[in-house]
Amino acid sequence: MKLGSLKEGGRDGTLIVVSRDLTHAARATGIAPTLQAALDDWHHAAPRLNALYDEVNAGTAPGRFALDLNALAAPLPRAYEFVDGSAYLPHVERVRKARGAEVPASFYTDPLMYQATSAGFLGPRDPVVVPSEDYGIDLEAEVLVVTDDVPMAVTPEQAAEHVQLVGLVNDVSLRGLIPGELAKGFGFLQSKPRSALSPVFVTPDELGDAWKDDKLHLPMRTWINGQWFGEAECGVDMQFNFAQLVAHAARTRPLTAGTLVGSGTIANHDTSLGASCLAEQRTVETLRDGQPATPFLKYEDTVRIEITDAQGHSIFGAIEQVIAPLKR
Repeated sequence: MKLGSLKEGGRDGTLIVVSRDLTHAARATGIAPTLQAALDDWHHAAPRLNALYDEVNAGTAPGRFALDLNALAAPLPRAYEFVDGSAYLPHVERVRKARGAEVPASFYTDPLMYQATSAGFLGPRDPVVVPSEDYGIDLEAEVLVVTDDVPMAVTPEQAAEHVQLVGLVNDVSLRGLIPGELAKGFGFLQSKPRSALSPVFVTPDELGDAWKDDKLHLPMRTWINGQWFGEAECGVDMQFNFAQLVAHAARTRPLTAGTLVGSGTIANHDTSLGASCLAEQRTVETLRDGQPATPFLKYEDTVRIEITDAQGHSIFGAIEQVIAPLKR
């Protein structure tokens, strides 16, 4: 099934069930008022939501309405936790090579992960507001999963059973601020503003054969200002699958229902597939030409992030955003 949230009903939005073709929806308030509420009682809510999904697709759901993607908030407008990994090591290897650093051996056996911003997520059509272009504004096209309650110290095999939803995220990064923050040895803060989520999240079974080995096996397509930027393969070169990432996050603490776990920027060894973030493309250019040629994002630039199925149909809907200045 496919789930989203309308920009109504308060900070956490109003839960809706969305048709497979993303054209119609029905409010699910008789089952759960918000997606977080559904995840809190997923065992009971999921079967009822799935039944409503069948009705929405059949055109028989009470209150079914034509869906305007511009009316959508993020599926989870705010979440208890968002932990973001860096599971695609080609990205890590290239970035380190560009600055003459080796990749530590532990990176191949132990996932990279940090605590990301979760107090609020941008909707799929909300602008990315940044105080200054000088901060080095970048997109990061990623896949994420959403869990139910995950016990502490689960194995990857156990963790896989707790992945309930899959979606996309534009993990906005401010590259000009990252080096100074990381140099302090205490992680990201100002360099990681709010991220944007795809119009809908879907259950893994909605992905069919594309969801295999706890990975999504489809290309991540990105455009900047209407121009093709990349279609990196999500199922290729992913060092750690989502079950391993969830287990890593839960090693010493349980995860609350509604936790988001990100894949990190999608990146492949095959650079002809393009990139999923500007930092990646600039690194490829630096290694090839001695210096980067692609600029970071400026005000009025547009970004589009989308994954389609084998027939070309959008699965999650597209994240479409414009970069905008802060109005003081």
